[in-house]
Amino acid sequence: MDLLEYQGKQLFGRHGLKVSDGSAVETVEDAVTAAEKVGYPVVVKAQVLIGGRGKAGGVKLAGSPEEVREHAGNILGMDIRGHTVHTIWIEHASDIATEYYASVLLDRSAKQPLVMFSVEGGVEIEQIAAESPEKLVRHHVDSLKGLSNEEALRIATQGGADEDVREGVAEALVALYEVWTEEDATLAEINPLIITPEREVKALDAKVSLDGNALYRHPESQGLSDAANEDPIERRAKEQGVQYVKLDGNVGILGNGAGLVMSTLDVVAQAGGKPANFLDAGGGSDAEKIKQAVELILANDAVEAVLFNIFGGITRCDEVAKGLIAAFEEIEPEVPFVVRLDGTNDEAGRKLLEEAALPNVHAARTMNEAAEKVVALAAEHEGARA
Repeated sequence: MDLLEYQGKQLFGRHGLKVSDGSAVETVEDAVTAAEKVGYPVVVKAQVLIGGRGKAGGVKLAGSPEEVREHAGNILGMDIRGHTVHTIWIEHASDIATEYYASVLLDRSAKQPLVMFSVEGGVEIEQIAAESPEKLVRHHVDSLKGLSNEEALRIATQGGADEDVREGVAEALVALYEVWTEEDATLAEINPLIITPEREVKALDAKVSLDGNALYRHPESQGLSDAANEDPIERRAKEQGVQYVKLDGNVGILGNGAGLVMSTLDVVAQAGGKPANFLDAGGGSDAEKIKQAVELILANDAVEAVLFNIFGGITRCDEVAKGLIAAFEEIEPEVPFVVRLDGTNDEAGRKLLEEAALPNVHAARTMNEAAEKVVALAAEHEGARA
């Protein structure tokens, strides 16, 4: 779950990282009130889960109530790369002497937490890695021991932080690592981590992603994120307890088990298709869950064909077939379906589908056959609609 900047800063503040005073508001008048409270000059910042806010005009400096009113009015409702601004963050403007970069994430290949630090802050990390790789420190942490202050100080020193702020940078790195571990984050990033003329170390921005599977341990964080810009189908899936991620293609995908679904996405791509979603119906999927899954997939208007790839274990193939039949009775889909059933009660499932004689449902024996068939049907259906 990705957090908005101000939500990430609130987490930072709880763990000892220094951030500027500010308020999140949703109206122009509240923006003016917030600016008076934090003190001029202020920065008016769009709160969206996308980069490039500044270039799009979503970050403005204001020195008076009139300027705050003007900027807030322009930014609220602004569309930034498909994200509508519903909230703005009013923050006391900071004087900046230097900009650094710091982050903590999981290095999956090394199976260890990774701390990254650079004195080339204020730009994308990819740009730092490409243009100044020697200025990017990558340091793995023993997760059983955690990040000590001495270790963090070595990172700051190796990265070339100014000598008089190395202790402050080290403290910030330790606090950032604490955010990452204690909040069950998958990413905790500060870009830029600024040094003020008074040599104070502060987080000027915050990019935090929390592990959605760990939110049950953090009830205080469950209402965070940018709900207003969340995809409505993904939100609906979340409410139903279904693992669904919307993608950019036109082939709807349903499978039971994350590994099988990922494999199905790959096979469809290899067959020349573009998956429209990731949907894991999970183990033990009954007819009602299958019906819900069909409704979710078809809620995406981009879907031109759907592939059901079920390997029966806990999930019984006959139950999947019953769910599909029930879905067709209520929804009457206009797009073709390809169904591959294998495993527990697969013969019974195929027999149910055969007897139901559902319109525009095609059977397949193997994953490759199913992928090739659904890609061809998607192209055919798209051509017919055009």
